[in-house]
Amino acid sequence: MFLKKKKDPGLVLLPVTNVDIEQVRERCRALVRKRAMISAGVAAVPVPGIDMVADLSSFASMVEDINRAFGLTPEQIELLQPRMRVAAYEAVGALGGMLVGKLVTRELVIKLLQKSGAKLAAKSAAKVVPLAGQIASAAIGFALFRQMGYQHVEACTRVAREVAGKVGDKVPTPPA
Repeated sequence: MFLKKKKDPGLVLLPVTNVDIEQVRERCRALVRKRAMISAGVAAVPVPGIDMVADLSSFASMVEDINRAFGLTPEQIELLQPRMRVAAYEAVGALGGMLVGKLVTRELVIKLLQKSGAKLAAKSAAKVVPLAGQIASAAIGFALFRQMGYQHVEACTRVAREVAGKVGDKVPTPPA
């Protein structure tokens, strides 16, 4: 009468050892750098506004990929054992960034991008100056995208370590 939820084999479990967490962290940081380079390439195109559209969709996709890699999508958290699920939600609430463990929506990404308003304005204004402005816009776009991506990776790393620490395997935080 009651059916068990079928587990999706494509879902990744929450990493629980320090080695696993560090490996996922480094893979995600590489993903951020790759996507930031793409963002910079799009920002160099002299069409105003195209970079914002591309950044929104690329950033939202990247955040979902990072959450999935850390096992922190809403679907993955729901598949955890009850004790780990509670620990994950507590850690997300206490340590996580705005996008950890949440369904990423366009509105949520726009809200996050608004926090970086001055850099976005400089990026858009730089496009007015031919060539040098495009280069400056690309550099600002790369730096902004990378910074926001790295912040999300670090938030996910903190949440994963906190959850791992609460479920038994005390995972020490590596020195900075």
